[in-house]
Parts: sequence; C-alpha cells; structure tokens
Amino acid sequence: MKPALQFRLHQQLTLTPQLQQAIRLLQLSQLELEAELRQIAESNPLLEFAEDSEDAAVAEDDEAAPDYAASASSTASSSSESEGDEAADWADGGGVAESPIDFSSSSLGNSSSAGSRGDEEFEPQNAAPETLQQHLLWQLNLASFNSRQHLIATVLIDSLNADGYLTEGLEAVLAALPTDLRASIGEIDAVRRQLQGFDPAGVGSLDLRDCLRVQLQQFDPATPQRELALRMVDGELELLARNDIARLARRLHASEDDVAAAAVLIRSLDPRPGAALDATPVEYVAPDVYALRDGSRWRVSLNLDAQPRLGLNQHYCGLIARARGEDASWMRGQLQEARWLIKSLESRAETLLKVAEAIVRRQSAFLDYGPEAMHPLVLREVAEEVGMHESTISRVTTRKYLHTPRGTFELKYFFSSGVSTEDGGSASATAIQAMLRKLIDAEDTRKPLSDQALAEELQRKGIQVARRTVAKYREGLRIPSSSERQRAS
Repeated sequence: MKPALQFRLHQQLTLTPQLQQAIRLLQLSQLELEAELRQIAESNPLLEFAEDSEDAAVAEDDEAAPDYAASASSTASSSSESEGDEAADWADGGGVAESPIDFSSSSLGNSSSAGSRGDEEFEPQNAAPETLQQHLLWQLNLASFNSRQHLIATVLIDSLNADGYLTEGLEAVLAALPTDLRASIGEIDAVRRQLQGFDPAGVGSLDLRDCLRVQLQQFDPATPQRELALRMVDGELELLARNDIARLARRLHASEDDVAAAAVLIRSLDPRPGAALDATPVEYVAPDVYALRDGSRWRVSLNLDAQPRLGLNQHYCGLIARARGEDASWMRGQLQEARWLIKSLESRAETLLKVAEAIVRRQSAFLDYGPEAMHPLVLREVAEEVGMHESTISRVTTRKYLHTPRGTFELKYFFSSGVSTEDGGSASATAIQAMLRKLIDAEDTRKPLSDQALAEELQRKGIQVARRTVAKYREGLRIPSSSERQRAS
C-alpha cells in the first residue's frame, strides 16, 4: 500500500442554501414566519416591510417645514432622480426589485385589499383583566387578618393554580414562608379554610372533594338535599361521576328521586372556581387561504393580509453603486440574500395556494354537503397531483388554515384514511365519525345503541366497519359508551 491520487466520478444531491431556506420558510406558521422575517430584516439593511417604509415616509413628511416645502420638494426630486438612475444602473447589472411583494397582481388570487391596513393601527385600549390573585388580594386587604395571617394568606394565594387549587399541598406553602415565622401546618390550614370563603367560593381547596364540600356548606341548611349531597361528595364521588343513581340510592339508603335531586345540586357547583378569572387571552386563528363559492365551482385565494409584505429598501439599493471595497462586497452579498428570501416567500405562497386548490378540488363534496361527504385523502395523492414530494405537502399543511363557509380548518383536517364500502369504494374516517355522531344524536336515550349496533347500522349504509373500529371512532369523538349514556339519561 502506498499513497496515490485517484479520480472518481459520482453524482450527489445537495441542498443549496437557497433551497434550505425555502424549505424552512415553508413549514413555518404565520406567527413564526413573521418573527423569522423580522429577525432577518434586522440584520439585513436592504430588507424592509412595506408598513415600515410607509411609516418612515409619513414621518419625513411630518418633519418637513411648510416654508421650505417647495425647496424640499425640488431637492427630494433631484435626489430621487440621481438615486433612481444609480438603482436602475445596478438593476441592469443584477436586477433590483422595485417594490415590496404584492401577490394581488399575480395569479395567486385576491381575498381582500392588501393596502387597507389602517384599522390595524388602532390598538385596543381595554384595561387588563383582573387575575385570580389580584381579586383575592383585594379581598384579603379588606379581611380582618393580623399581620401573621396576612403573610400566610398571601403565600397561599400566590401558590394557587389557574383553577384555584393548591396542587402542591400545604408543605410547599410552609417551605415558601420565612423561617423566622415558625408557622405550622395546622396554622396554614386554618388560614386556608378562611381563604376558601372568599369569592369565588372554593378557592384554596386541595382537591375536588374539598372544593365541592366548601361550596355546599355555603348553602342554607334548609336547602333540600343539601345534607344528602354532602354525604355523596364525602363518600360516593366516584359513583356520582358514573351517574349510577340506583347504586347511590342503595349505598345512601335514600330514594332514587332524592339522590337524583342531590346530584343536580352538586352539578350546579363550580369544580374550577378560579377558571372564571383566568386572564389568559383568547388566541384566534387567522386563515392562510380562503375557499369561496364562485358560481358552480369553488375558488381558492390567499389571505393577502396574512402574507408578509417584504421588499427591498430602495435607498440602500441606490447606495450600492457608490460603495467601494469591502462595503460594496458586503452590500452585494446582502442584496443577493434579500433576493433569495423574497423569491422563497413567493415560492412559499405559490406552493401553499397550489396545495390548497388541490385539497379543495378533492374535498368539494365536504364544502357542499358537510363532514359526511368527506372523501378519503392521503398526502401521496395531493403530492402526485401538484408534482411535489409527500414531505413538502406535509410541511405545507402543518399549521396552515383554510377558511370555508363551514368554518376554519387546518389543512391536515382534510386528510384521512379510508374504509371500504360494499360498492367497492371507500369512505373516510371523518365521514364515518360524522355518521356515528348523527346516529347517536338520533338514538333513544333510554335504549342507546351499543358499538355493535352502531357497526350494524353503518353496514346497512354500505360501510364495512368492525365493532372495535366503531369504539375507536366513538372514543375519538369523546362520546361515552352506551351504558354510560343510558345512566346519564
């Protein structure tokens, strides 16, 4: 063996940086894409958002003095002409984009005016909602607690979870108190019991049984079935959860009517007293694509308000021709990266629209008639139709939403496996679940349909499905079994 030089010829598939960036942008959701682009724009001066450039133009107009309007106008005109010529010279050599991305002029469709963004300038002026801790601390300041009890109650309030429970127990509260206080578990529990009388009733409870008991004790002792309800909460909470009225009546030596009335009283209580004051803001989903009926067909268009309006900063583009040395090389590199990014965004929008159009074509029956008309669909079928790989379809349909007259759905919702039918076709799992829900909603509540009976009903409709498959779909819909539905009725 000895060192030697050898020539080998082979082919290798390599992802270019541009392709890697396009794939990364493709799988991002709206919020993630916005954050990603903001971060990139901060490091690349040649990139800017359309609203940022509009705000800068308005600010420059506001700063201009009225007396010098004419001279400023002429100066700006000559400056813009010189910079425009330089930008045009550079564009001839490399092609500088003239304006931010505007999909309305392309074949990507239009759902709303992308320029009407004035309403977004107004921010809500509502006061911040009151949290559970703030609500309890306000009551604590009005209570007749001494300084020692006040400190313990403050730590207790800080230890509550969003539902108002002390999930970590009293030992964690004791560990959080100052060591020089020398409090005991009994003293902490006494303060906790006083805290349970605050509004909402039941906060500071250790478990569900404790929470329901406190709320029942606040009822007038003359309230019918109050004592029976307390006995049920203390010893028969599991049977109550299963709504087994007959066994509860035998265990408590009471009539079924009294037990049913006590169960109604317990169900009127709040098992999560702190949830009513949950200050977590509601997050709404903005659709990426719209599907609207246009005569006899469905038309698909992008939500232009959800598309990033990213473009090139014309001022910096005009400076490239005057730059020299390392500055010119750096700015040309930034310009090339900006072009790649804008092209990747255009490709992302085109791919998203193309995939959404393919899904709508395949699932037009769902849009016309509802979930029972959903067809089986897998990623491979859409990938073959649009000429892309299955992994690309998976990235496009993840956390991207389609707005339809029947609601807003994630694109992945329209994919489901199929079950064979008698005529040789297939029915999607979504359609079968919709049929199951319809059968259960129409059943006799005194004699609910078992899983086997539901399977037989589906077989009469031509859908070959086993009992265990029905049970799996029923559990996926969070529908109780027939015995539990009968007891609940």
